[in-house]
Amino acid sequence: MKHLIDITDLSLNELDDLLKLAEDIIRNRNKYSEVCKGKKLATLFYEPSTRTRLSFEAAMMELGGNVLGFSSASSSSVSKGESVADTALVVSKYADIIAMRHPKEGAPYVASLYSEVPVINAGDGGHNHPTQTLTDLLTIRETKGRLDNLTVGFCGDLKFGRTVHSLIKSLARYENISFVLISPPELVVPDYIKDEVLKKSDIPFREVLNIEDAIADLDILYMTRVQKERFFNEADYIRLKDTYILTLDKLANAKPDMKILHPLPRVNEIAQEVDSDPRAVYFDQVEYGKFVREALIMTLLGLSA
Repeated sequence: MKHLIDITDLSLNELDDLLKLAEDIIRNRNKYSEVCKGKKLATLFYEPSTRTRLSFEAAMMELGGNVLGFSSASSSSVSKGESVADTALVVSKYADIIAMRHPKEGAPYVASLYSEVPVINAGDGGHNHPTQTLTDLLTIRETKGRLDNLTVGFCGDLKFGRTVHSLIKSLARYENISFVLISPPELVVPDYIKDEVLKKSDIPFREVLNIEDAIADLDILYMTRVQKERFFNEADYIRLKDTYILTLDKLANAKPDMKILHPLPRVNEIAQEVDSDPRAVYFDQVEYGKFVREALIMTLLGLSA
């Protein structure tokens, strides 16, 4: 039985197969409408989520399956002191596959050790968010036509942004990728990402303070919000939250075919005027997430159309 806890759990071939399946689902939706008939997905969300939880639920429903679960820790037995291990084991008696989001790093991994069914990490603290990474990869592939030969800029909270960490680890495995890391000094990419992923594989990267210093070179601009929930000090959050706001003026020197991604939710780091720019694909990205989660559910359950 296979789980998805970290994006590196998937080989490049497995990634490619998943993305190809997602692309086939996009183009042949009716073909997959009953693939998961009689199957149940449990969504165990210990912290708030809109897009990820609803995306998983919509994916399972569009495959003809059913959904059960909880959307906050307060509405589960964890409020009575039940461990993640016990919850995972119990829920695996009811469901065929589990999607778990948890504020503590490593919680989905612990769940996978005890669950009798596949476990998908739907985000663990500031650590990993592999299904968002699959979403991002599918979005890039669908809108740029490739996952190699790209200069990718990440902007905003690169310290706590689990989506950033996962996507860097994944894209680093493709040919001729370089990164531009745009953040204030307090929110730079963690050293372990720079040392164990970028420097270890001699992947070109540079760190800059301003979007304007990098925008002309980018094929992809991945914007992130400064996450209030990851800060211990509210004063630091208030000081940093408006550091980067993408406007049409700042896009003046960008390539015509550059694509702007964002894992959402957006606060104010992308001005609404940018939404109508053809380079903005972050709302398309949401729908790609549903399709890639359909492909993942099918793959982990060993199903085909």
